[in-house]
Amino acid sequence: MEASPETSPRLEAILEQVRRFVQEELIPLEHAFLNRPFRELLPTLQAKRQQVKEMGLWAPHLPAEYGGLGLTLSQFARVSEELGRTPLGHYVFNCQAPDIGNMELLLEHGTPEQQERWLRPLARGEIRSCFSMTEPEHAGSNPTWLSTTAVKDGDDYVINGHKWYTTSADGAAFAIVMAVTNPEAGNRHQRASQIIVPTDTPGFQLVRNISVMGHTGEDFFSHAEVIYENVRVPQSNRIGAEGEGFALAQQRLGPGRIHHCMRWIGICERAFDMMCRYAVKRELAPGRTLADQEVIQMWVAESRAEINAARLMVLETARKIDARGSYAARDDISLIKFHVANVLQRVLDRSLQVHGGLGMTDDTPLAYWYSHERAARIYDGPDEVHKWSVARRILGRYRQMSL
Repeated sequence: MEASPETSPRLEAILEQVRRFVQEELIPLEHAFLNRPFRELLPTLQAKRQQVKEMGLWAPHLPAEYGGLGLTLSQFARVSEELGRTPLGHYVFNCQAPDIGNMELLLEHGTPEQQERWLRPLARGEIRSCFSMTEPEHAGSNPTWLSTTAVKDGDDYVINGHKWYTTSADGAAFAIVMAVTNPEAGNRHQRASQIIVPTDTPGFQLVRNISVMGHTGEDFFSHAEVIYENVRVPQSNRIGAEGEGFALAQQRLGPGRIHHCMRWIGICERAFDMMCRYAVKRELAPGRTLADQEVIQMWVAESRAEINAARLMVLETARKIDARGSYAARDDISLIKFHVANVLQRVLDRSLQVHGGLGMTDDTPLAYWYSHERAARIYDGPDEVHKWSVARRILGRYRQMSL
């Protein structure tokens, strides 16, 4: 029987290299990452990025012509899991959000000029980017309801608006902004466009890095509030056709949810491993460890089952997107988004509980993940919206069958 692309010898060799690099080169840096300003660690991480390039593992999601490994989405999903075992993995391999989504967007829909100016330096890791859609005045779960506008003036757009949770704006070279260009369009899904805005453009104001769960963040770990005040950019900076902003956002989010879900599974695997290792060595009394407690054993069994099931769900969704596109997999995309986010929360909570006081400290990454990944149930669509939308589609099909 011929091996599937997800279990090919080439991919298994790549995974082994990635696994070893994460364990030997990145996990030892976590204590410094968790306890020192990020910029102090940045020179070390730049050196690690160069190592990854020299190993031929750089930008695994991109085609070879852009310096990447040319992996399919389902193949990259497995790499993403390995990288997710450390908070530093995706950045060092140049496939961190939101850059990875912006690279995929420009690769599929950017003009040759946009690809040359923005995609190639992004692919080389020379610059970073951000994605600016969510607004504090409106529900982030409804990307068709925006106040930011882009009004034509000659050959330019003049952009005015207020955004927040513009992830990684701190230090980014450009933003991809969702703004209303067609306010009179009868279809609300055709009112917005996506426009590239260099962050050094007059009127682009990074107000602050928002403090999230007690962490302000810096560089690509930040979530910024941004004001666009009479920001003027050429209309040639628009990605795709006018009014296609919503459609492009949905295309970007499909693979993006695979990236996130497999990263979450990587976190789960690391937290599970830490939980089991700690349980067998932590003594409660002479000759008795945490691993002897029935409740710990239940947590181990439940976590193992949930992680294995979640992985299969995500990989099957990735294969479906590879074969038929995001639209054909939209039910699956919604299902994995809320299901895996909840598995992540449960596994992290159990691992932290097993570690007790140690789990609350920054001597391990558990507390970092526990606070930062609570947002997994909110960003890219909150659980409730995904459950509502997928249930509505399923029941709609049953109504059609009953006619």
